[in-house]
Formats: sequence, C-alpha cells, structure tokens
Amino acid sequence: MRKVSLIALVFLLAAFGVGAVSQASAGQFPVRALVITMFDPETAPWLAHESLPVEIPVKGAYGPLHCADNGLCVATIGEGKVNAATSLTAILDSAKLDFGRAYFLTAGIGGVSPKTGTIGFAAWARWVVDWDLGHHVQDPDVPHGYLPIDDQGTNVFHLDQRLVDRAYGLTRNLPLSDSAAAVETRTHYAGQEGRKPFVATCDTLTGDDYWAGGGLSETAQYVTDIWTKNQGSYCTTQQEDNATAAALARHGYLDRYLSLRTASNFDQPYPGQSVRELLATYPGFEPAIDNAYLVGSTVVHDLLTHP
Repeated sequence: MRKVSLIALVFLLAAFGVGAVSQASAGQFPVRALVITMFDPETAPWLAHESLPVEIPVKGAYGPLHCADNGLCVATIGEGKVNAATSLTAILDSAKLDFGRAYFLTAGIGGVSPKTGTIGFAAWARWVVDWDLGHHVQDPDVPHGYLPIDDQGTNVFHLDQRLVDRAYGLTRNLPLSDSAAAVETRTHYAGQEGRKPFVATCDTLTGDDYWAGGGLSETAQYVTDIWTKNQGSYCTTQQEDNATAAALARHGYLDRYLSLRTASNFDQPYPGQSVRELLATYPGFEPAIDNAYLVGSTVVHDLLTHP
C-alpha cells in the first residue's frame, strides 16, 4: 500500500505541479494589440464597433481588459500619471496575459495649440515629453519660468520613428469627423477659420497640471525644445503618456508603442474668452472621440494583419 501511495503521489505532483505550470503558461491570453484609453467615453467606440467578448480582470488595474479572439484588447487605465503607471504596470505584470508579440496604442483625446493643429485633428507623437518634472518658477530672469532638473529617465521618450511613420502613412488621408461646435469655435482663433481636422505627426506634452493659456502654450514648446534638443514640435497636451511610455520602457516594449491624441479643445482661450469659459467647454469632444477610434482602429487592424 505504501508503494502504491507513493506512485499515486508522483502522478498527483505531475498533474498539479509541472502540469499546472504548463497549463498556466498555455492559458495566458495572447495580446497582439493593446489599445489604451483613459476614461469611458474614449473606450465606448471600441466597445461599440469591435467585437470584444472576452473580459479579463487584472488585479491593481483601473478596469478589466476587453478582448477579441484575434488578440485585440482595450484597457481603460484611468486619468493622470498615477493611474496610468499603476494600471499599466499591473496589466503588463499579469500572469493572465502574454505580450510577447503585442503592439501598444494610446488612443485618447487632449488639448491642442492653435498654432500647430486644430480641434478634432489627430496627432501621432514622435516625442513624449513630461511637463511637470522641473522647476516652474516666477523669476523674470528665467525663460518661461522653467528650470529643468536632471533627467529622471522619464522626462522624454523618443518613439520608434518607423512605427510612427507607418501609422501616419496609413491614416494621413482619412476623412475625419467634425462638428458644428468645432467649426464655430475655430472662427474665434487667428488662422483657424475654415480649417478641417487632419492627421499629423507632432509631439505631445504630459502633465498632471491641467494648464491653459497662450503663454503656457509657449512654455510647452520651450520645455519640448529642452528635452528633445530642439527636435520636437509641441502640438498636443494630455495627462498620461509619459507614465504609459515609462511602464512600457521598463518592460522592454517601448519600440512597439504609439501615442495618438485627438484634440477636443484648444490649449488657450480666444480673445475675449475667459480661461474659466475655455475649461468649461470642449467644442471638439465628439469629433475627437470619433477620430481617435477611426484613426486608431485603422492602424490597429493593420498591425494585427501585418505584424
């Protein structure tokens, strides 16, 4: 009986030991494209237009992943750098998911400088720059009131230019959505009347500090100049992408990351408009949401088909 029990124990260990490890590894969901959104309205078009029946909860993440059998997943990570970093790190570390062949795409809305874009437009970032890290001071002898600090390894990320070029090439001629509110708002800004949403490559600035104003928009370009060594062109502002890029970089995935931002509002008021009024309205919100899905999904499906 003792010999039989020992043999039985060996079989049990094989079944629930080595076998369990193999099953867990084989049971990982193979993610091929992870779309990253920040809040529900950005997520909604993906849930409405894609078939994503597989729901995968991840401990520590802002919300569950919604996935399709072809490896497309959408994750809502929350707003701000803390939510973005903690959610994405939890997702990347999850034993439920396999990212060995995955691409990553932020598809969200943001603000835009009227000098470099227009509301409703879509921008693929080449550089992702942190606005917050540094000294923002009141001193007439300090240009733009900004003094940089030592690079913390997250101040700036240069995204893979070939991947950015590929995304732009696939989307530059897409007809984008617009709205009556966006059309009317443009009439108040110099050089904006009659413009239509378009797809561009330019650069994005990340800040938990939700700033607004013409002078601060110039500061945004100054900060971009410092960290990109005058190679970057600031056009959009948002609150998450440096945190997202940092998490991906530390997991070895930065070269497969795209940052797409569509503009829901200008980063400064028009003449006669107060900052409070500016911050209370998002005239490009609906087309920005629509275009983030249109532009983002065009690239995602190409990446899934031609990895």
